[in-house]
Amino acid sequence: MKENQKLFEQLRSQYPFFRYKSFTVNNEKYQYTLRFHFTLADEHHFYPVLIIPKTPFFSTLSRNQWNTLAFHIGMAEAISYWKAACPPRFIAAPYHLDEAQVAWWKKLAFHGLGEFFHQNGITTSQDDFMQISSGKKTLPPPVSYPPNQRVVVPVGGGKDSAVTLELLKEAGYEVIPMAINPRPAILETVENAGINLAHLIRVTRQIDDNLLLLNQQGFLNGHTPFSAVVAFSGTLTAALAGAGHIALSNESSANEATIPGTSINHQYSKSYEFEKDFRAYAARYVSSSNYFSFLRPLNELQIARLFASLNHHYYSFKSCNRGSKDNVWCGTCPKCLFTAVILAPFMSRRQQEKIFGKDMLDDVLLSETFRQLSGQTAEKPFECVGTVDEVKAAATLARERWKEPLPELLKITPVPEPTPQQIASLLTMLNDEHFVPEKMSAILAEKLQKL
Repeated sequence: MKENQKLFEQLRSQYPFFRYKSFTVNNEKYQYTLRFHFTLADEHHFYPVLIIPKTPFFSTLSRNQWNTLAFHIGMAEAISYWKAACPPRFIAAPYHLDEAQVAWWKKLAFHGLGEFFHQNGITTSQDDFMQISSGKKTLPPPVSYPPNQRVVVPVGGGKDSAVTLELLKEAGYEVIPMAINPRPAILETVENAGINLAHLIRVTRQIDDNLLLLNQQGFLNGHTPFSAVVAFSGTLTAALAGAGHIALSNESSANEATIPGTSINHQYSKSYEFEKDFRAYAARYVSSSNYFSFLRPLNELQIARLFASLNHHYYSFKSCNRGSKDNVWCGTCPKCLFTAVILAPFMSRRQQEKIFGKDMLDDVLLSETFRQLSGQTAEKPFECVGTVDEVKAAATLARERWKEPLPELLKITPVPEPTPQQIASLLTMLNDEHFVPEKMSAILAEKLQKL
């Protein structure tokens, strides 16, 4: 780890600035193409691309509107390229950023890269890690249009976005799914929710190969706040679709730090704190669309219970990052195990085996991962997983449901084991830290009462 701290300091010296040089928006016959230009000290150049195929229901945006939306997507994308060398200066050349914007982007980059710094053994501070300067050109005003009941829902192919799609569609909202680099699980989720794939907004995100080459050469690499890219891309797709809402599927569990007692959170850009910051920033600088997480009032245990009632999604959803390219559950990672644990109280052992291709909770090789998930180690896995309390409650409920002979992992009793009152609270209580419109939050409360 000391070597990485030395590499961090060496690269910052060798590449003293990162430049977000420019962006272009091309209105082509069948698609919109956004291309960004970033550099490391004008020595290494990167040209990431975003492609959005046109649909009949898209609105026409003005040049200023495109510039506002595209510029901000570029700012979010730039973090992934900046982190290769972590230059002390970040220059946002296309437009001027005021003091509030500079502070906002510094906070996102620092906390969104918390896992990156930790995993690489890098010690730095929010004051010192990056100084942001910008151009002189005035940023166009935020995109504004009347509020309405059309909702863009980003879909990832897991259980959470399936629940959001189903509940909002059932309640009569005009739901428009969107996906970045859609894979089979995403397409099947949309179809299983009864939505025609012609209404899916598909965003193709192309990473510049030069970044991958630098990674191979030993430049710094690690986790970045991808959900911030989803947030800003969501504002663009909402503007194109004329949607008044952007409904994410992030739950209250995303707020828990990955390392207890610190601010290091694998899911920072899915947290309530980021959502609150993003809403304020977007309203002032980006778009009038109402960005919120529909599932924020819920925890993972409640979402799992809702998902278990959607058995037409059982064999198509996939939450495994390792197996995503092949559209499979790898069966060995923390995300696979967490999903199996959290769903276990609400489905049979045979159903679980059919979903995951094996009896996940009987795999003794996952014992250490189970201990991490259930709070019996110093830190949780760096994955999008639920809280320690939720895992303990799910394991306790699963032991009661499945009885003997229990799978091996359920024989590992979490300490302390949750009380019946604590479990009941997790299953019924709604978190009041959210921005869900009142009519939509009522949908969640009603559904939970019926289960």
